[in-house]
Amino acid sequence: MGTADEWHVSCRDITGKRQGVSISTDGGSVVLVTPPGETAVLSPLEVGRLRAALRDAAVWAAAGT
Repeated sequence: MGTADEWHVSCRDITGKRQGVSISTDGGSVVLVTPPGETAVLSPLEVGRLRAALRDAAVWAAAGT
């Protein structure tokens, strides 16, 4: 998925083109980057991966690392 403070979840845009959602930390905050001007369409499995990445990023940010 990426380094300890960076995660990536695959998805598709509304037209079916492969895209991705990136999650990182900045100090004590979680940063979510979606496809620019796009709609991210996630399968149930991808939603689970996004949830896990957000949880990990929140823990990482709360630790202040």
